[in-house]
Formats: sequence, structure tokens, C-alpha cells
Amino acid sequence: MYRYDEFDHAFVESRVEQFRDQVERRLSGALAEDAFKPLRLMNGVYLQLHAYMLRVAIPYGTLNAKQMRMLAHIARKYDRGYGHFTTRQNIQYNWPKLSDTPDILAELATVEMHALQTSGNCIRNVTADHFAGAAADEVADPRPYAEILRQWSSVHPEFSFLPRKFKIAVTGAERDRAAIQVHDIGLHLKKNDKGEIGFAVYVGGGQGRTPLIAKKIRDFLPEEDLLSYTTAIMRVYNLNGRRDNKYKARIKILVHETGVEELTRQVEEEFQHLQGTELKLPEQDIEAITAYFAPPALANRAEGWKELASWKRQDENFARWVDQNVQPHKHPDYGMVTISLKPIGGIPGDASDVQMDAMADLAEEFGHDEIRISHEQNVILPHVALADLEPLYRALAAHNLATANSNLITDMIVCPGLDYCALANARSIPVAQEISTRFGSPERQAEIGELKIKISGCINACGHHHVGHIGLLGVEKKGTELYQITLGGSADENTSIGEIIGRGFEPSKVTDAIETIVNTYLGLRHGQEETFLAAYRRVGPQPFKDALYGDAKAEAA
Repeated sequence: MYRYDEFDHAFVESRVEQFRDQVERRLSGALAEDAFKPLRLMNGVYLQLHAYMLRVAIPYGTLNAKQMRMLAHIARKYDRGYGHFTTRQNIQYNWPKLSDTPDILAELATVEMHALQTSGNCIRNVTADHFAGAAADEVADPRPYAEILRQWSSVHPEFSFLPRKFKIAVTGAERDRAAIQVHDIGLHLKKNDKGEIGFAVYVGGGQGRTPLIAKKIRDFLPEEDLLSYTTAIMRVYNLNGRRDNKYKARIKILVHETGVEELTRQVEEEFQHLQGTELKLPEQDIEAITAYFAPPALANRAEGWKELASWKRQDENFARWVDQNVQPHKHPDYGMVTISLKPIGGIPGDASDVQMDAMADLAEEFGHDEIRISHEQNVILPHVALADLEPLYRALAAHNLATANSNLITDMIVCPGLDYCALANARSIPVAQEISTRFGSPERQAEIGELKIKISGCINACGHHHVGHIGLLGVEKKGTELYQITLGGSADENTSIGEIIGRGFEPSKVTDAIETIVNTYLGLRHGQEETFLAAYRRVGPQPFKDALYGDAKAEAA
């Protein structure tokens, strides 16, 4: 993984001291909140419903054991003993004191971490496939390119005050695990007929109050032109994006109103001025950064196959965990392990300081000191020998981290909702906990199969409800919390926006509604191999509307 150079260290440390001065002036009353707000947001500090919140960047979701231990230390010393992992592969602390935030940032800097550009109208944390560098289906590791984009975008003077926040995602496999088509810019690494590395470029995706799927504007962009072309996109957006209405300020609205053909023409025209300039990526620079992400030396461990088969026969819970939470690695003797942060009835995405310390220890012992955070709010150990899976499982189980539910109905993406967020209209966490408890039995989850539920407490869609197979949006209607249901969304290579199925449900009726949807699916699917999403795309919304609303006319909430 990337290591700070002298410039990085000096820059981050100077920002910490600058922010320390700003906090001191705010606490003394010398700096008003209106003036302080943009300064704290530039350093990842929000004012939430009950307290300040600090969002720490985990670039492209990659960190090591030392950094994870620091996150545990921050939770223990400055918060309430836990952190919340987010869909941008970051971590949030919900209860820090404002007076402590400079000290937190200073401690983070000692392990090469920061909170820069985790908020504000700038280029946010660049995200990537959480299996990057390990996946068997990968064309190339996307993280070196995410790091190049991070270096280029950090405090970029031209793009620090954009019309609105800006999000970039990179994936290196045909199976999109980074949700690139719901990002402002999505980059899909691929090879052309000559075997050269490049990118398919998508622009204008996003969720929120106007969910849109990104449009492909380049089928193949040579890797040397990555920064030139990205700069061209940013310049067109920075010049033409709406600044008079924040609800229409994202690039997705510009693409929609301008038209993809005209926007592509403008980007290509700007690109012509930039191609071959100092923004061209030299091959030696790409190689130098790629070297930081060299995979660990993985010894052949063929004995793991025999041991794994034996362990699975002896313990059905272990077998279930392996089948659900371990994915194929590019090395046949290894697997990629998903550590679920979705215990049955628990708070999705939360991890205690004790659990973070345990994951750090296990990453060192079994995972070659590599940890990833997924945009689905789980933790990944990308390089684990099959021969080590059984002791790893036992250690995880001792810390309530061995829930075998990756990609199943209880593996939900959930925003903090009205329990924490000042923007929310409804609670997300209690609804998720009730659904998880209702469907938590292993047998029930196995019967249902792959099904992604995503829950947002407001239209900002931090819970990605638009692209859930089943999406829940909390809304407020006449002082009452209601939950609007969408069906058929997806954030993979076949991205789709879910359809609103009908009028909203009261909190006490949401889980029953989900059960009705699930039972309807089970009754109409073509064999157990047909997933919920495949069945929905085959039959459409009507059977589910009929089951939920009977003869009554379904009305949008």
C-alpha cells in the first residue's frame, strides 16, 4: 500500500496545526460558526443531530493492522468505543468533542491517515473494488490508479470549490464491485486488443433526490491519459455545473440537461488541449506507484484444500461461513475473506474498539497485514490461506465477527438515519435490526439466497436505497415516519434504479412488508438458482404490488 513521502508528512501535519488554530478560535468565540463551518468540513468534521462527527479517509478502502489499531485507539480514547464504516470506504466517529478533533487528526497523521476531503464541494475519497489486487477475475489492480487520482485531487487548487461534492470509483474486473455507474466518474479498467491497459469512462451517475445511471463517454482511454481526461471532465463540470441550486449542482444534472453527446463533445474538445501536456502519466511513474501495491509473496499451501474439506465436514457453521464469506483468490491456495459487520440484530457497519483491535491482530497473523473496507460496510482480509481459515474463523467467532451472511438478506447497507443525522427524516438502524432479526436464521437466509436490502433515512441516499434489490427510503409525512419501498435496483455491471412500488409503510409494518415481498418472490421464482433480482426483472413489479396492496391502488408515497 502507499506510503507517505516527506511532502505528504509535512502537508498533513501543517493542516493539523492549521485546524488546531481554527478550533481554538472557534471555542474562544473569535470565529463564528458560519465562518468555521467550511473550515471544519474541509477537515472532515460535521455537526450532526446530537454531537460533532468526524469522518476519516481510508483511501480506496485499503489499510494495514497498525492503522486499524489507531482507529480502535481513537474510538476508545475520544469516542464511545466504536466506529461506523461507510459506503465511501471511510470510518465515522459519532461522538468526538470538537476540542479533541485536532488531537485526533494529529494521532491519525502518525500512521499516515487523515480526514482531508471527506466533506465539502471537492473530490471526495476515491473508492475501489474491495477485492482489488486479489480477485481471480481482475484485469488489473485499480488501486494504483486510485492513488494517482488521490494525489492529483488532494487540495487541487482548481477543483477545491466545485459546484457540489464529486465522487470517483475505479474497478478492475468485469464484475463491478465498486458501483462505478452511480458515481460522478466511474472508471472500468480493461485491456484493448493489443493488451494495453486503459479505462472505459462513465460520467454522471449518482443517487440522492435525482438518481441517474452514468453514461459511458469513452470506451477506451489509454492509462497515460487518465489525468488529462479526468481534468477535462472536471473543467467542463466546474465551468457549467449549476451553482444557483444545490439540488441541481451535481454533474449528473449537467449530463442530463446538456445531453451525453454534447457533454462528450465538450470533454473531448477540452481533452485535446490537455493531451500530451504535463498531465500525461509517464510509464515510470505508473510503475513506481504500482510497486507500492505489489501483492504479498504467497507461499503454496496446497494442504489447505484437504484440511478445508475436513473442517467443513466436521462443522456446518464453519462450512456455511466459508461458502458465504470466502471468495476465490487469484492464487488457488488462498481465499478472500469478508468479515461481516452485520451481526444478526446488530447495527450494520459498526465495529467496537475491541473488534477493530482483533481484526488488526488477525490481519497480521493470517492476512499478510492487509485490510480492506468495502462500500457495503464490511471488512475484508484479501489474502488468507485456505489452511488458515479454520483458526481464523474461531478467532472471529470469539469477537462476534463470524456472521455467515455476505450478500444475503441480513447483509444490509444502512445509513445512520435519524438516530444521528440532522438531515434524516426517519430512523434506519432500528428498521434494519428488526429485519435482520426476522430473517436471521441460517436456513431462512439460505432459502432466500442473494438479496441486497439498502436503507436510507432521507432522500440524500447515503444508504444507497436506489440500487438495493429492495430499497427502503425513510420519509416524513404529516409528522409521521414512513418507509417507501423500491424494488429492482442494482449497483453492479448491470446497474438499475429501483422502482417505487407504492405507498409507504409505517415503521411497525415495514418488516411484514419485506416478508410479503420475499414470500412472493419465493412463490414465483424458477428454481432456487433464480435470484430475487433476476425474478423481479422477469416478472416486473405487479405481483409484488398485488401482494402488498391487494386490490387497492398503489400510490407513491
